[in-house]
Amino acid sequence: MRILVVGAGAVGGYFGGRLAAAGQDVTFLVRAGRAEKLRRDGLVISSPRGDLTLRDVKTILAGVSAEPFDLVLLSCKAFSLDDAIDSFAPLVGESTLILPMLNGMRHIDVLTEKFGAARVLGGQCVIAATLNPEQHVVHLNEMHAITFGELAGGASERVQAIADAMTGANFDVVVSENILLRMWEKWVFLATLAASTCSMRGSVGDILAAPDGKRVIENLLGECRAVAEHNGFTMGPDFDARATQTLFTPSPLSASMLRDMENHSHTEADHILGDLISRGGDAQKGEHGLSLLRIAYTHLKTYEARQTRTS
Repeated sequence: MRILVVGAGAVGGYFGGRLAAAGQDVTFLVRAGRAEKLRRDGLVISSPRGDLTLRDVKTILAGVSAEPFDLVLLSCKAFSLDDAIDSFAPLVGESTLILPMLNGMRHIDVLTEKFGAARVLGGQCVIAATLNPEQHVVHLNEMHAITFGELAGGASERVQAIADAMTGANFDVVVSENILLRMWEKWVFLATLAASTCSMRGSVGDILAAPDGKRVIENLLGECRAVAEHNGFTMGPDFDARATQTLFTPSPLSASMLRDMENHSHTEADHILGDLISRGGDAQKGEHGLSLLRIAYTHLKTYEARQTRTS
């Protein structure tokens, strides 16, 4: 299976590197500067699950001709989706499958409109990783998993073939027969975490230590769940248990979006919060027509406006 990994950042570099180390035919679609860095230093991964330095990394630049790939692993930031599509579209053939690992749901709409629903799988990943100043991938904890499946649900031979190719690559692989529900569950969780930690400018533990902090998280979680239910996706007991354990236990956990704000970087506010609000219908009215989720989104858009004004 010929696999194209779009980008070699923290997420794409980690999973693509693990696949290449396991003997899969992996090529990274990168910019010229990143290609030169990989040629010189290799792809370096530091991880509690085992360090890795991958030499002779296969790369390709946008605009370079090549045979279509069998699988495209897409792990860009949501606000870079259009540019990413332009870069890999010429490498998509009749039998190419696209497996996105972005958060939210808007990218599924964009990809299916561009390439057709038959070429797009549902997917998500669970990993905490970053690039250090040397552009090495730093895996920050023990979690590293990819979950994917057919958008229409059920099992398929082509999804199983991808799972077989990923087996032995030193990360967890989960095939889901209801991937859209899994994606909505992650979206509800991430939106709650981002809205709370970004608007409060602190970790889960910091918020829980504050007056009414627990109520803020509870209300945001309820609002996000209401949007999911409005779209036909009901969270089950397993989700409740995970959310309770993570969101209501004091810890240093915060959303990566908060780190983006603290680093004065672009955020995925439109794709994680804005798109969720747009799909909410009456679920997002709140008291006086302004829900906590809308307030959190306004907070992030105010940050972006200020960044634009002062940059």
